[in-house]
Amino acid sequence: MQVTTNKHKPELRSPAQNPLLVAITGASGSIYSLCFLELMKKLQQQTALIISEAGRQVVHHELGDTGIRELEGLASKCYDVSEIGAEPASGSVRWKAMVILPCTMGTLGAVANGISSNLIHRAADCFLKEKRPLILVPRETPLNRIHLKNMLAVHDAGAVIYPAMPSFYHMPGSLRDMAMFFAARIAEFLGFHVQDLKVWKGGNLHGFHQ
Repeated sequence: MQVTTNKHKPELRSPAQNPLLVAITGASGSIYSLCFLELMKKLQQQTALIISEAGRQVVHHELGDTGIRELEGLASKCYDVSEIGAEPASGSVRWKAMVILPCTMGTLGAVANGISSNLIHRAADCFLKEKRPLILVPRETPLNRIHLKNMLAVHDAGAVIYPAMPSFYHMPGSLRDMAMFFAARIAEFLGFHVQDLKVWKGGNLHGFHQ
């Protein structure tokens, strides 16, 4: 899918649903983004995608030469990160939610301090001011005091910090199984129903059900 930069962009919205905005930045974890976009497409949820310049480099490294094309092919629409006047930069456009997956500490810092130097930062700022769901998925360790203060700042502003912490109780058979389970947890948090998602139902090691 080609990035659209002209003024006459195809309409994303439909009477049935508002689109979901997904941003990919330069932290490790491209497989999470891939699984999440695959899941949204399976759920027939329209998505708009923004990938930062650093994010493109990480995707190329982690998903190979076809990674960017695969991600953009799963989205309903793509924006260039430098396209500061695009729809996500306006609070007047209705969105279901925004998910920054993965979220670098640099992006977190920009959002926490109201710095809008690219479309991802500006979109996140709009979601906060319009009181719309904003989920940041950091993947960094260890965390220093600046990271923690920035997380608290965006939390207090209305965002949700959803760290990329994989689960193991469902006994994943592969790295992809682990990443898809995490993507499904985010989807469920946003209000989607993910069929066959294993949910903890009891007090013992076998107490989860589909």
